[in-house]
Amino acid sequence: MSLDALLKQAAQRLQTAGSSSPRSDAEVLLSHVLGRNRTWLYTWGDRQCPPWEHARFDALIAARAQGTPVAYLTGEREFWGLRLATSADTLIPRPDTETLVECALGRVTSPTGRLLDLGTGTGAIALAFASEQPGWQVVGVDVRAEAVALAMRNAQALGITRARFLQSNWFSALSADETAGKGFDIIVSNPPYIAADDPHLAQGDVRFEPRSALVADADGMADLEYLVSGAQLYLAPSGWLLLEHGYTQADKVRKAFSDAGYQNVESMRDLGGHERVTLGRLITGT
Repeated sequence: MSLDALLKQAAQRLQTAGSSSPRSDAEVLLSHVLGRNRTWLYTWGDRQCPPWEHARFDALIAARAQGTPVAYLTGEREFWGLRLATSADTLIPRPDTETLVECALGRVTSPTGRLLDLGTGTGAIALAFASEQPGWQVVGVDVRAEAVALAMRNAQALGITRARFLQSNWFSALSADETAGKGFDIIVSNPPYIAADDPHLAQGDVRFEPRSALVADADGMADLEYLVSGAQLYLAPSGWLLLEHGYTQADKVRKAFSDAGYQNVESMRDLGGHERVTLGRLITGT
């Protein structure tokens, strides 16, 4: 069977299974199997697919039809132009989270500084920032040892040496050596912010992602509120806190920032036009 025919058949199967991007999913999976990019598929669509690669592709399509995320099937996802290894132990980096990276970079006023990424997962946010600001010291923490190991592997694969990763339950493992008596200039996080009864948890890729990285108490606000309060002890004077949150939570998150004494509080919109990141500045510091 030609590659074009194989892709058409697979896309139809995925569409029937309910994929929101059947053709794209099929192309990514076939590219992965063949070790080629998608442009190559368009150019050589009349080529025949060898039987063993056809069989491997069919197995991946069957898994995708059952809902397994493409990023888990290929073991990688691109974020901020960086190719990151992924696993079922972490959230899959999403384009909307690039808004958080953009906002953090927009707060940079010096070629040197210190950034903390809480709940780093694959290391996507920390590594994206570090790739743009090589003079900054970047620390990423995650409560899951598997996530820390994955982030470290991604940093090594990308050749990013200015990012360090630690196992920590939010701030718990940060020592005097980490804060160095002056705190972090920027703290960022994409924490759990979905309510336990949210129907979206039964849909799409999130069905397969670690629930502990998705769900928070108090209708999804518990971790967000904890970070707004806790970050004050670790921010440098005039440091910034930036938090990703759900598209309906911006009002509540802004109020939490303002009630805690942050200034210059505002929310930024993601690619879909939703208020996705709220930030504030702790003018007085600690």
